[in-house]
Amino acid sequence: MKTIKDLLTEHKFFHEMTPEMLEFIAGCGKNMHFNPGEFIGKQGDPADFLYVIREGNIALQLVQPTQGSLTIRSLRGGEIAGFSWIIPPYRLQFDLRAVEHSSVVALDGTCLRKKCEEDYKLGYYLMKQSATVMTQRLVDTRIQLLDIYGARV
Repeated sequence: MKTIKDLLTEHKFFHEMTPEMLEFIAGCGKNMHFNPGEFIGKQGDPADFLYVIREGNIALQLVQPTQGSLTIRSLRGGEIAGFSWIIPPYRLQFDLRAVEHSSVVALDGTCLRKKCEEDYKLGYYLMKQSATVMTQRLVDTRIQLLDIYGARV
């Protein structure tokens, strides 16, 4: 049976963390499982966790009043969800819904913030990794928008 530290060690988001850092944050984590269609969180809810996706498919959705939920990205094993744990006022910006059975390590946001305050090197690492992923997602979104709204002939 793998520990939370083992599961984090296997995830690319944490690949440069020292064993000591992984051990330090592992106590913030717990395994969670979600069934297809189950909401992990809704826009505006408290951002209580950073979700380290182990397996499955989680839809990042935006509610459009006239069209309902629109999936703007599918997140799979090896990806991260729930960055709002690190950005005040700590509220989810999107809906997160399991598309298929999904397993995650949920790292408690309050616990992580406390540990980041205790260890600035850890805080810098998590902020840097988060910013890297968020930047890539913005680039991906820009490409999608260019594809949808690109020049018409």
